Amino acid sequence: MNWLTWSLLSALFAGLTAVLAKVGVAGVDSNLATAIRTTVILVFAWAIALVTSRPAELTTLGGRTWLFLALSGLATGLSWLCYFRALQLGQASQVAPIDKLSVVFVLLFAALFLREPLTLRSGLGGLLIVAGAIVLAWKR
Repeated sequence: MNWLTWSLLSALFAGLTAVLAKVGVAGVDSNLATAIRTTVILVFAWAIALVTSRPAELTTLGGRTWLFLALSGLATGLSWLCYFRALQLGQASQVAPIDKLSVVFVLLFAALFLREPLTLRSGLGGLLIVAGAIVLAWKR
């Protein structure tokens, strides 16, 4: 499978996640709900990693890799805590589009820190994502 197939599967599961999480956070502290979800992900991710890769590879990872994966993990954790709280307070159909503004932040951060080009096309796409998120999240 190529990157597009994996990306579409990611979007499918992320969409399912929002609906399942909205039901799951009802009547539960959002931080506790996030901890439960994270525990399931932790067990699942380690099971997949141990089945598909060599555990000895852990010893060959450099400090930079550990640092940036740890920082990425912290960012993910903060994102999930905020997402679950937003789901608790708002409708899933409003929270999810705003959450997808992460694509716009990726475009900006990738241009600033990874020197990826921010072209007219990617800028226009980002603006359309912002407009779409506003339209979808705006409920009267």
